[in-house]
Amino acid sequence: MRSTQSPLTILLTSLAVVALGATSVRAADSCCAAKPDKEGFLPLFDGKTLDGWIQRNGKAKYEINDGCIVGTAVPNTPNSFLCTKKDYDNFILELEFKVDEGLNSGVQIRSLSKKDYKNGRVHGYQVEIDPSSRAYSGGIYDEGRRGWLCDLKNNEDARKAFKPQEWNKFRIVAKGDAIKTWINGVPAADLEDNMTPKGFIALQVHGVGKDKNKEGLQVRWRNIRIKELP
Repeated sequence: MRSTQSPLTILLTSLAVVALGATSVRAADSCCAAKPDKEGFLPLFDGKTLDGWIQRNGKAKYEINDGCIVGTAVPNTPNSFLCTKKDYDNFILELEFKVDEGLNSGVQIRSLSKKDYKNGRVHGYQVEIDPSSRAYSGGIYDEGRRGWLCDLKNNEDARKAFKPQEWNKFRIVAKGDAIKTWINGVPAADLEDNMTPKGFIALQVHGVGKDKNKEGLQVRWRNIRIKELP
């Protein structure tokens, strides 16, 4: 059948297709633009968007402010998790965090969410963020499964390393069955466990129940980077 389109219409359509293709290429290039730094680390957060992340379970609010991911507690919702879409097994993870007094939080590693396990509840290793007087930040808790695997009750140096109301830094190394953590350069947890060898990374905002006094409390994360290990 003979085309009824004018040459001008065909030309404009062709140009639109080319432009769309170029846009798609640029988008793909943007997603893959990050290159390892001189230490071999890649950013997990670009400071501007939540590309590569997905929220699971609770309805806490996650947003970006001043180059940080900010999690805000809301009442009457379970623990919330902002999860990487990619799974990781062996790695070095570094990040900085700052948490309001009264809000529990944590960083999930090698974690899972399955429909056949507690209706998709996020579960797995959590590096604790604990601004309470207990000061277990850097300890390892098995979220949604076994509870504490490596607390800090016998590690006074690590407990003292946490800085309330200030920026703190985690270094987390997972390789094989070994998981080790540092808080502000001080060794914290040292765990051998083989239950979950691979899973996503997630940023937790703990549920606050019906406590109106905790509504609006926040935790912030920045400079999140990872180096995958063989």
